[in-house]
Amino acid sequence: MPNDVTHEGEGLTDRKLALRVVTMPRDTNPYGTIFGGVILSYIDQAGLVEALRHATYSWVTASIERVDFKAPVMLGDVVTLYTHTTRLGTTSVSVAVEVEAERRGSGETVGVTTATLTMVAIGDNGKPTPFRDLINASQR
Repeated sequence: MPNDVTHEGEGLTDRKLALRVVTMPRDTNPYGTIFGGVILSYIDQAGLVEALRHATYSWVTASIERVDFKAPVMLGDVVTLYTHTTRLGTTSVSVAVEVEAERRGSGETVGVTTATLTMVAIGDNGKPTPFRDLINASQR
C-alpha cells in the first residue's frame, strides 16, 4: 500500500502461537497426506489471528508470498502455526507464518512451510483504512 510505513521495534519479531489443529480424514488427498490447500487455509487463519492482535477491524488477505512445502503433513498430525509481525503499515501488516507438524505417535516436530502474508484493515466503507488511528486513539 502506498501509505504504508515500515516501523522497526520491539515486539515485531516475537513468535506467537496463532493456531493449533489436529488433521482429520476429511483433510486428506488420495495419497493419505493433507491437502496443501488445507494448510494454506490454516496459514490464512493464522495471519488473521496475528492481524487482530493489532486492531479489531475486519482484515482481508491482500497477498501470500511464496509457499514451498518442505515436508508432508500426515493424518493425525498436530499442526501448529506460529506468527509474528514483520511490518506495520498504515493500513496493513505483514505477518510471517511458520508451520510445524507434530507427528502422531513419535511426537517428532517437523517444519512444514513458512509464508508471509499482507493483511489489510477494511473500514465500514469496504476500503482499506488506517487501523493505527484506532490504536493511537485508545492510547490517549
